[in-house]
Amino acid sequence: MRTVCPVRSTETETPSTITLRFDYPPVARPGQFVMIWIPGDDELPMSLSYTEGSKGVTVKAMGDTSRHVTQLRTGDVVGIRGPYGNTFDLGARNILVVAGGSGAAVLAPAAEAAHALGARVTVALGATTSSELLFRERFLAMGADVHVATDDGSVGHRGFVTALLDRLLTSNAFDAVWTCGPEVMMVKVIAAGERHKIPTFCAIERHMKCGLGLCDACSIGPYHVCVDGPVFPAHRLIVLPEFGHLKRDPSGRLVSH
Repeated sequence: MRTVCPVRSTETETPSTITLRFDYPPVARPGQFVMIWIPGDDELPMSLSYTEGSKGVTVKAMGDTSRHVTQLRTGDVVGIRGPYGNTFDLGARNILVVAGGSGAAVLAPAAEAAHALGARVTVALGATTSSELLFRERFLAMGADVHVATDDGSVGHRGFVTALLDRLLTSNAFDAVWTCGPEVMMVKVIAAGERHKIPTFCAIERHMKCGLGLCDACSIGPYHVCVDGPVFPAHRLIVLPEFGHLKRDPSGRLVSH
């Protein structure tokens, strides 16, 4: 059942990304997503970047519909249904969060929830350039130890965020790695976790149309991301030939990443 909600506030996070906040009563947990609809456009699956109090989604303009969402203003209305999907296990006590680009949106509320329960949180945060680092100040505000990498070297390590992993995994006794970002990045995160024998959990993004496991649009191997995920233990993903290599386009065809 879709609920129509007014946009309570908007905030520009980076030059390409905004956060919309809205009052939406259903209980949500870190890792879950909602389906967002605006009149005249397709529905979009969006991870909840805020799960407590005023809910929120953080949107990067990638296509026509997401660009229209980023153009919404306070008082505009959106249709919302959900939340759907599973969540991160908050039982780990020493967590490495590896966020690539907009992947920080789903990881930030999970990190906050774990920190509130007493976990130590370290964040490896990556972006193309310094202005596109998402939620860096939010991670710092929760008390996380934040390490930054940018493709252009404008701040932090010059290169991909995965280059930070072996040093961080060697110097800390992590009991879990949480990651979200491009699948090719997450393949490298999984490999680093395996080298250091640390359980890794990935929040993956796929085209979703129904959110109920019926339409097959978000299938990957034997799983539907909308109901079996979006959070998966790494061992379920790394054995799938398409993970990191193939995805389904909006028509359902398998195409290269």
